[in-house]
Amino acid sequence: MSWTDERVSTLKKLWLDGLSASQIAKQLGGVTRNAVIGKVHRLGLSGRAAPSQPARPAFKAPRPARPAAQTMPSAPRRVVAEPAPVSAPSPVATQQQPPSLPAFRAEEPGSATVLTLGAHMCKWPIGDPSSDGFTFCGRRSSEGPYCGEHARVAYQPQQSKKKAGPTELARSLRRYI
Repeated sequence: MSWTDERVSTLKKLWLDGLSASQIAKQLGGVTRNAVIGKVHRLGLSGRAAPSQPARPAFKAPRPARPAAQTMPSAPRRVVAEPAPVSAPSPVATQQQPPSLPAFRAEEPGSATVLTLGAHMCKWPIGDPSSDGFTFCGRRSSEGPYCGEHARVAYQPQQSKKKAGPTELARSLRRYI
């Protein structure tokens, strides 16, 4: 396909009317969008009478107001509970009552959830993550992500390697022979 004077004049007219390169290529027939763009640049047709994109509305409808977010209960504060003062036990009740325990024990393993887990709390998972009762240890971590007890489980000491003696060397060579 060659660019005849008639096709070039049609191209100029359609370009100045604001048609896109794809639309001009369809009307001319036998040319691609890229051929139209190339010819427009070679002819130096840069200005357009009308924009090729549809005009956008100047006013945007306001979004509906969001419903007030439900506040999540904040993470419980770590409070070290002091044991209740022990009064003198009565002689009758001494054997029947268990010793009094503090009402809240912050260092109880399994007391932290994803929402209450803090930066210096043990992140050792307890239970099945797909169940509702899944928790984390939650005790104070010494260094790293785990408390002392769980760090001993997670980080095993490096095993010392056996020195390769002649019997060990012969055994390893037999695997390859």
